[in-house]
Amino acid sequence: MTGAAGFIGAALCERLLARGERVIGLDNLNSYYDPALKQARLARLERSDGFRFHRLDLENGEAMAALFAAERPARVVHLAAQAGVRYSLENPAAYIQSNLVGFGHILEGCRHHGAGHLVYASSSSVYGGNRRMPFCEQDAVNHPVSLYAATKKANELMAHTYSHLYGLPATGLRFFTVYGPWGRPDMAPMLFARAILAGEPIRVFNHGRMQRDFTYIDDIVEGVVRCLDKPATADPLFDPLAPNPATAAVPHRVFNIGNSQPTPLLEFIGVMEAALGTPAIQSLEPMQPGDVEATAADTAALEAWVGFAPHTPITEGVARFAHWYRSYYQA
Repeated sequence: MTGAAGFIGAALCERLLARGERVIGLDNLNSYYDPALKQARLARLERSDGFRFHRLDLENGEAMAALFAAERPARVVHLAAQAGVRYSLENPAAYIQSNLVGFGHILEGCRHHGAGHLVYASSSSVYGGNRRMPFCEQDAVNHPVSLYAATKKANELMAHTYSHLYGLPATGLRFFTVYGPWGRPDMAPMLFARAILAGEPIRVFNHGRMQRDFTYIDDIVEGVVRCLDKPATADPLFDPLAPNPATAAVPHRVFNIGNSQPTPLLEFIGVMEAALGTPAIQSLEPMQPGDVEATAADTAALEAWVGFAPHTPITEGVARFAHWYRSYYQA
């Protein structure tokens, strides 16, 4: 599990450990956001005898090769990446090294050491300039609006190539705005909660004319586990004369994981205010470079493949998040 100390990675590790799996966790614990939160997530995992942790960088090819040779994982979940759309405008080199070079090392490790299935994180950001809603895996995604999105699209192409050349079963999952307890401090829910409780303005981009398909962490974990348990297979109906971008003639698949209930940003803020019991002070600002106005997931393919699609209402998910936020940061 790469990114084991991250938001989704730690939650997924907990789920796999609870069902008796042995999990090898990898993370570099970088300072993109507060490492103390990563350490706190990691401390929870290290209570389990089934968990072993390695601190190293994905882009360190020798160390990654040695790790694969020593552990020979049966399955690999690759969640580690340099995250964040806006930060990719400031530090593109970090994305090239982690998201492209690092992913190459993951693919090579899987190839040479017989991993039975690679599940890797893509992103809803690959839809970029697309405007037709909801976003569907069969849509072309050739117009990214940030380097982060471009690296995630590149990951899908790289994984497909390894499936074609080496028969590696690989499944790419396009996550849609994940939130919940233990979330990332650079994401809107955490930024909003901190500012609201501190009586400070929250930054509301595009003057609030935004909507996101907010997806609760437990739903993401359920979807990933079900996909992990069902390795990708070649699509027997794949037509090279009319290729479907979501499937292939080789064992590679791509799925959306989103709530399929896009929520206007101002409505989400209202739910957050109710959950925290405090009104927000809003600073309305222009659209940021690299951002998109709306996201919405079509999850029909995921549901057909594994019999599950995210469904947690934002009122329920935000209430759980707000309870965790108060208890964690007050403690």
